Parts: sequence; C-alpha cells; structure tokens
Amino acid sequence: MVKLVFCCRRRAELSAEQFQTYWRDSHANLVRSVRDEIPAMSRYVQSHTILGPLTDQARASRGTGEPPYDGIAEIWLDFDAPAAAPDAMAEAMQRLLHDELTFVDMARSSVFVTEEHHIF
Repeated sequence: MVKLVFCCRRRAELSAEQFQTYWRDSHANLVRSVRDEIPAMSRYVQSHTILGPLTDQARASRGTGEPPYDGIAEIWLDFDAPAAAPDAMAEAMQRLLHDELTFVDMARSSVFVTEEHHIF
C-alpha cells in the first residue's frame, strides 16, 4: 500500500477559515461520494494547519522560511483492491480535480506518493 500526500495551499481569494470549512465539509463529502468508483482509495485523512503561536514557534525552531501549507491530505491507495470500471474511475477523479481547482492553489501546492515506515 502506498500513500498519496497532497500539501495544499488555498487560493488567494479565500481566507484560511473559508478554505478549511469548504475542504472539511464540501470536498470531504465529494470524496465520500466517489469512494465506490475509486476502490483503491482505502483511507482519506485531512490535516488542517493550526495558524498562530504554536505553528509560528514550530517554524521558528526549524528555521523554515516558506509559509506553511494550509493543510495536508493523505490518501492511502491499495492496488490489491478489486479493479474499478475505468470510465467511472476516470470520471470520479475528474470530479475531484474540478472541485479541488475551486479552492486549492495548485501552482503553490505539492503532491507526491510515499511509502510509510513506522518508527513507533
């Protein structure tokens, strides 16, 4: 099993609260609704950035200069899951992308595939 990690930055016209509310409520419901069309998607987790002193202190302690992402989506992919109908899966993935374009600044975001190594 691998994990798709999507580090998201919001579109400039959205406040952090607007971004997080839309992502947590509307987009999450869309992801739930296409789950049957994308059977390899076995788990979906959103991590929303907590803006303020805690994040500021964490960034300062590591000397990071880049602004924090607004959140991280983690999607576990199980390629041993039963195959989906290719057309239905492609359509579902297109619906997800179309929605993401309404609230995510893709040019300032990052996506990559990972393999977890559990340390403890």
